[in-house]
Amino acid sequence: MHTPTHWQRLVGSVLPTDRRRRTIGSMALLALVLMAGSAGVMLMLADAGMTAHKEAVQWWAAISVGGLVVMTVMIFSGWSERLPDPSLTIVQMSWTITSGAVAYVLAGDARGVVPSVLAMILFFGTFGLSLAQVIGIGSYALFAFVVAVAAAARFNAASYTVVDTAYALMVLLVLAGSIALNLRIQSIRQRLGLQREALAQALAENRELAMRDELTGLLNRRAMLDLMLLEQRRSLRSGRPLLLALLDIDHFKPINDQHGHSTGDRALQAFTAAVRGSVRDTDVLARWGGEEFVLMLCDTRVDDGLELLDRVRGAVAQLQVLHVSETVRFTVSAGLAQHMPGETIEHTLDRADQALYTAKALGRNRVAVAPSPRPMGAATAHLRP
Repeated sequence: MHTPTHWQRLVGSVLPTDRRRRTIGSMALLALVLMAGSAGVMLMLADAGMTAHKEAVQWWAAISVGGLVVMTVMIFSGWSERLPDPSLTIVQMSWTITSGAVAYVLAGDARGVVPSVLAMILFFGTFGLSLAQVIGIGSYALFAFVVAVAAAARFNAASYTVVDTAYALMVLLVLAGSIALNLRIQSIRQRLGLQREALAQALAENRELAMRDELTGLLNRRAMLDLMLLEQRRSLRSGRPLLLALLDIDHFKPINDQHGHSTGDRALQAFTAAVRGSVRDTDVLARWGGEEFVLMLCDTRVDDGLELLDRVRGAVAQLQVLHVSETVRFTVSAGLAQHMPGETIEHTLDRADQALYTAKALGRNRVAVAPSPRPMGAATAHLRP
């Protein structure tokens, strides 16, 4: 077993164990770290005397970082789960954009550093947003910084210069670039989502094809075996009877030899339709191979199974498959066996196959029932012509 490293144990002790909460918690921590770093830069500028109001910068740093600390605690504690947006993404971004706009006003001559912080916020924060949310948060950022640019000169008691215009244009470029990039990301995400849906549908279709016989649309041998094993467990738990029947079209090879394989294929399809029309919705028919089929009858007594198979036999005997100017007719023989507790599915199928052999040997177009397994051998199968 893989032993966690010290770093993995540390991360596991800090982040939530739930995968979804761990993801949004890690993003909240990232936002907090970015804000703390931005606050550190602003405090450094204030200590160097590059801002006009050192105390205001200190208050700004405390409030900006403190707000994200509160949101991070809400996320890690699970309290935010009761909200429409458990990750608080919009709230965090609005808070950091507002904080960035205030920082632009407070930074004075050093406000050229703010656009890079803004870009970082927008790049990292909008990956999980919808298209409408990206446009909305970008519009709010544009409004906030328009106000900040207008207020910066008055707050710092300085005249509006070409440098202020350059800063304002830089903010505008950052906003426009961030919004354009995120819109592009949204387009890529949407296209990838459509591709994932198409891939999932293709995989589902492939799984369906892997389970179905291409000619008849019935379950194939492998899928039927899985289903019989499942029903075997259910029958064992519930004590309800489970019957398995092997059906074989009589003299099918001459149909292929005399009339061609296309006629044989139509005969198999007509047979499938006739059986499906004669059994219940809960009964499962599968193609076992060639002209042989398996019918599984759940929660069915032997007498009821015999009656159902007689109905199937009569429906098949009435089929007419056209070939050029003549009509091809055929019959079916069946062997029925009840699955017994402690018996394997393979053994039950073997007994049904022996009953089918008996029906074939005694003239075909009939149903034979296999006796229950006995330690000292099996009795003769019951027949119903």
